[in-house]
Amino acid sequence: MRGLGRLAARLGPQATSLRGLLAWWGHALAAWLPLRMRRALGVDRGRLLLTPREEGDVQLRLQRDGVLHELGALPALDDMPGDDPLAAVLSPAAVDLPRWLVLPATSVLVRRLALPAAAADRLRDVVRFEIDRQTPFAADDVMYDARLLGRRADGQLDVELVATPRVRAEPVLAALGPLAGRLAGIDVLDADGLPRGANLLDPAARRHQRDPWRTWNRVLAAVGVVALAATLVSVLDNRRQAADALEAAVEARARPARAAAQQRQALLDLVAGQAFLDRRRAESPTTIEVMDEVTRRLPDGTYLEKFAMEDDQLTLVGFSNQASALVGRMEGSPLWRSPALSGAVQPDPATGRDRFTLTAELGHAPAAAAGAAR
Repeated sequence: MRGLGRLAARLGPQATSLRGLLAWWGHALAAWLPLRMRRALGVDRGRLLLTPREEGDVQLRLQRDGVLHELGALPALDDMPGDDPLAAVLSPAAVDLPRWLVLPATSVLVRRLALPAAAADRLRDVVRFEIDRQTPFAADDVMYDARLLGRRADGQLDVELVATPRVRAEPVLAALGPLAGRLAGIDVLDADGLPRGANLLDPAARRHQRDPWRTWNRVLAAVGVVALAATLVSVLDNRRQAADALEAAVEARARPARAAAQQRQALLDLVAGQAFLDRRRAESPTTIEVMDEVTRRLPDGTYLEKFAMEDDQLTLVGFSNQASALVGRMEGSPLWRSPALSGAVQPDPATGRDRFTLTAELGHAPAAAAGAAR
């Protein structure tokens, strides 16, 4: 909110409140449009200024784009027929313009006030309490308005109080005859003869002219909102389609990548398995090596019924006349470890030898592996 206040202070007094800021922004955008288009859209339709003169007639002027245009003088309005005397002398487009009574500068009292920034949203109500102190009249005895001129260096509002006694304004309103009930406001001339931009008329008595373009403006605004919503939906749908297409393209490229990764993993597993088998094969002696070593270590008079190599186990079943010495003869081999007799040695009457079962753990002995490394 502080940032909005600083921005409003830079833009001018019209942008003090949020509503004023939006109005200022709309008029700033409309300023870029051609004059005819602005008038067609009703941005600056102008207003009719009525000034009663001493001769009894009423001076009629048009204020548009900050410029005053003389339209002529109307005779005494009481003598003109109809409820709306201006309808007989103005075009239909001009008749619909807001009508303002303009008072001379000598008939009003102007005071400069410094008010807190919080008074910006209800400026007229706040100034009403200052009328007793700033003017010799009571609040109910004057027609008044408060104009925001800007912000001071200390953050307070620079406000101009414009007031005129009702005893002076009411005779002028009576001179307008039937036009008095059709006024949108009462303005005051400044020292240069230009309207100040105040509205002294009581808010309840102000007549709001119907804007002929209001319906079209609302229709155009609705069409603009619908078009904007359709554009946003279209953009969102296009982005969604682009995201789906990108996801499909990524998925199409990811499938071969995943297949390649799976094949690579399978190859790595195969290589690892082959390396494991090679290590196990290197650690385990071959059958020929084991048979040769067993043949050299078994003594004469020993023969085998069974020679088995299952996993890491060597099993020898046979008959020998030196069964008790077999373990000692089998020890020290680089091809197996921990030879031992399994079960008791049983004599065989048929052969005259002892039946034995000898087991050992296959694998190169540590000493042999160390010797191979040297």
